[in-house]
Amino acid sequence: MKKFLFLSTFALAAAMLANGCSRGKNNSGGAGVPVLVALAVETNLPVQIDPAPVGHVMPYSTVTVHSQIGGIISEVHFKEGDEVKSNALLFTIDPRPMQAALAAARAALARDQAQLENAKIQFGREQKLFDQKLVSQDDYDTSKAGMDALAGTVAADQAAVTNAMLNLEFTAIRSPIDGVVGALQLYQGNVVKAPDDVLLTINQIHPIYVQFGVLEQFLPEIKREMRGKMLPVAATFEDMNVPPPQGELTFIDNTVDATTGMIQLKATFSNENSALWPGQFVNVELTLSELTNAVVVPTQAMQTGQTNQFVYVVKPDPTNATIQIVEERPVTIGINYENETVVENGLQVGETVVTDGQLRLAPGVKVSVKSSIQPAATASATNAP
Repeated sequence: MKKFLFLSTFALAAAMLANGCSRGKNNSGGAGVPVLVALAVETNLPVQIDPAPVGHVMPYSTVTVHSQIGGIISEVHFKEGDEVKSNALLFTIDPRPMQAALAAARAALARDQAQLENAKIQFGREQKLFDQKLVSQDDYDTSKAGMDALAGTVAADQAAVTNAMLNLEFTAIRSPIDGVVGALQLYQGNVVKAPDDVLLTINQIHPIYVQFGVLEQFLPEIKREMRGKMLPVAATFEDMNVPPPQGELTFIDNTVDATTGMIQLKATFSNENSALWPGQFVNVELTLSELTNAVVVPTQAMQTGQTNQFVYVVKPDPTNATIQIVEERPVTIGINYENETVVENGLQVGETVVTDGQLRLAPGVKVSVKSSIQPAATASATNAP
């Protein structure tokens, strides 16, 4: 039994030694550790705020529709949720009372105009007689006052006709903006009490706002970058089946919230395809600037050591060019974007880095590339410096 235990221990030690030798400098005894790799590439990357703020979609403008006259709704000319144009007919209030009021105002105007014409004729006669000293000053003044009073009455009648015409026009309620109508509050046959009753709300969504907050630390750079250009903004959301809507930063609030340290911004989107909807929450990508000629590798290539970050670089064995080994290369990294990382120092364009299989690697270990070399994706970037 003792002999068997000794032999087993010896065999285990030999196996461990052989395995340790396989992780030696060149690992020339085996086929190499299988790894996936990618090329470091040079590209331009936009610098964005990270993490992406959460934005709230708001209508460009909101109008609450009221009636300017009271009456019965005789007709509704749209369906709830319809998109309407400015000046589109929405409601018709029963026009008959207003038509009757207009006819009465016009009749009063015609009567008083006839009386005014007669008063003018009478005043003309009185003036001739007064010039001939045939009537007194009192008679002359009385005639003139009667004519002037009727002139005032006619002016009031004309104003009453204008008001009646406006009230008749108000029986046709039209949309003041382009937008999407909401739920009806009063239906055909209901009596409208003006101006208290709300008929519906219209939201303008072309264009549309996205409001979002950023930490005040980004404010100086945002203001600096806005001096020379418009800052592009993209909005993304879950289950999005269209390209991310693109907009521009158009508003910076005039104060920082002292309790949160955030400042509110607004971006304007044309929203031509109606991808954004009022009340929706979206992730906002605000691009501050562009990083040019940056060396980029997939983020999964990055490894963290005790004192720094590093990547495994695949290179030929100095003693045998047909064998590939890995070198542990310390790097200085910059911003990230869509699973890509900028390498500021330590790596050259065109070098090959390991993206998968690093757990079995050590400096000088032989590797076997198990996939075709793919360059790092050409994308844009994140994280404001």
